[in-house]
Order: sequence, then C-alpha cells, then structure tokens
Amino acid sequence: MEYAPYHLRAWAGFNASGWFRVLVKNRFAVSLTRIPMALVITLLCGMNSALGWLQMAVFDRRIRETKLPADPIFVLGHWRSGTTLLHELLVCDERFTFPDTYACFAPNHFLLTGGFLPKLITFFMPPKRPMDNMPIRWEYPQEEEWALCNLGLPSPYLTILFPNEPPQDPEYFDLRNVPPAQLDHWKQVFTWFLQALTFRTPKRLVLKTPLHTARVRALLAMFPNARFVHVVRDPYAIFPSMMHTWRQLYRWEGVQAPRYDGLEDQVLDAFERMYRVFDEDIQLLPPGSFCEVRYEDLKRDMVGEVGRIYEQLGLGGFEQAVPAIEKYAANRESYATNRFELAPELRDRITERWQGYLQKYGYEQRTAQN
Repeated sequence: MEYAPYHLRAWAGFNASGWFRVLVKNRFAVSLTRIPMALVITLLCGMNSALGWLQMAVFDRRIRETKLPADPIFVLGHWRSGTTLLHELLVCDERFTFPDTYACFAPNHFLLTGGFLPKLITFFMPPKRPMDNMPIRWEYPQEEEWALCNLGLPSPYLTILFPNEPPQDPEYFDLRNVPPAQLDHWKQVFTWFLQALTFRTPKRLVLKTPLHTARVRALLAMFPNARFVHVVRDPYAIFPSMMHTWRQLYRWEGVQAPRYDGLEDQVLDAFERMYRVFDEDIQLLPPGSFCEVRYEDLKRDMVGEVGRIYEQLGLGGFEQAVPAIEKYAANRESYATNRFELAPELRDRITERWQGYLQKYGYEQRTAQN
C-alpha cells in the first residue's frame, strides 16, 4: 500500500505544545524530503490548539465532572500479537465503548468537530494501515496512545516520528522511572481523555494499547476494578511482523528518511523489557480480573474464546453479544495476514532472547504461524 502525498499522518492531530516539544527535543532534525510533511503538521497544530481551546471552553467542566460507569477493560499484548482482533471482537458488545480513530486523531477537539469534520476529510484518510491489510475508518477502534501523543504527552511512539534519533521518552514505556509530578500529569491527561470519551458515550470503555502491557502496575493504581485480558502469539511470527510494522511506520509516518539502524536489537530489547515488567506486575492483580487468550485459538474460534473471556472476567451479558460477534467473525474469514520468512540465524536469536516467553506459553515446539 502506497501513501499518497495528501494522506493524513497520525501526527496531524498534534497540538502546538506537543509538536514543538518534540521538534525542539530532536533539534529540528527533519529530512529534506520530509519538510513538506513537517510543514503540514506545523500548520495543522495551530488549528488543533485553537479548536482545543474552544472545546475546553464549551465542554471542559462537564468532561471533568463525568464519572466512568465502570473501570476499563484493558486488552494487553505485544504489538502484532492479535490485540486489534480481540479489541474489535470485544467492542461488538453494544454495552461497551472505545476510542475510535477520529477521537485518537483529534483528541484536542473531537467532541467539538466529530459531527462534521470526519466527513469532510475522509478523502485524506489512507484506505489501509501501512503495516498490514487492515482497513482504516474514522469510526473503527484505535489505540489511545496516539491520542496521548496528539495531546502533547511524551511517548515511545514518538520514535516513529524521528526514527534516526535515540528512542523517544523511554521512561514512558513502563512509567516506572517517570518523576512523580510528570507521572501525575500523564495520569491526569489520560483520565481526562477517558472522561471525554465517556461524556460522548457513557458506557464501559475497552482500551487497547500494547504499551499498557508494561504499565499494569500504574493502571491498576488508577483503576483498581479494571479487567485485563492478555493476548499471546507465536513469537516467531511476532518478530518478523514487528520488523515489517516499524519499517512501514518509520517510512510513512516519520519526518526523517529512516535508516533502520539497530532495529532488530530494538525489537528484541523491547519485547524482553515488556515481559520482564509484565510478569512482575500481574502478580498484583486480584482474582477474577485477569485472563489470557492464545491468538491461534482466538483466530480459530472467535466466539468460543470471547465467551471464555467473558466468563473468566465476570463480564456478563455474553448471549446478547453473540450475534454481533458471529457477524464480525464471519466478515473476518477472508482476511489474509502477512506472511514472512525468518532466517535460521534470526530464529536462533529469538529463541535465545525470548526463551522465557517461549517456555511460559508453550511455543518452543510450535511451527511459526501468521
């Protein structure tokens, strides 16, 4: 899939403070070929901030007074492990709501402009995600990490914007070493966004951001009655898919022409870090708040596996959600995942570096699946 020059990038929803913070931090190191993209973002960030101030004037008091009807349900799992599939299956249930693509693209003003602006700019939306065959629509579920970026918060996702610089905001990967004042600010902005979503649609939120897999401790402190469902997948399939994903995102979403230096090690390191922290944090979860699902099982029997999740997490109401889940599953039957070859020496590195995950989830003897 080729992005056209006029296609909107993820950063087109930046507010001015967030955009200029990351520009200054990276010394304005924009590649010559990416200057037009940077100029478009610069122009749009002023509009986003102005609309954001207007939204604050109209809605801010009501947003801050909004109570979540229940603590969120968090979908956890490494990138490319099937989190999108599970997220979309869970939100088939009409009792739940979620951050949609427009809210994450325009978090500064989506309450103000969501009724008309998506229709006007649909032409500028790329038809599919750059890393796979999944379609993109304004109303589809999306990762709220993009919203936090566009609201001006630090995030490791900003590495996509400046792929040739050192990894961006690494302390926000798991939030453990973020100074208390900055962590409080992150929590306040995150909570405000969830309140805004709930103000728009007062239902229980289902959230999906792979980085939350390393943030369980912080999320549990914020939402002690949250539910967590973790997706696992054959790591020999995750790794090449992850490499492809970062290459595509760096290529289409970065303001630097990417060199991909050290990308293999970055993927290996991030996976290790994520599951080292995750294995510690899940020990804190109370009974009945956590369950796991294998991607391969979910793909084979979507209705049955989602039913098991409902039962283990005590969500109730599964029978009413079954028709919508069955319809979604039927529509997914023709979806083809990307397939990648894995060189033997690279497979050996994955085996060595990710041995704990391979053993814990029983993938040591499995043939890689996509």
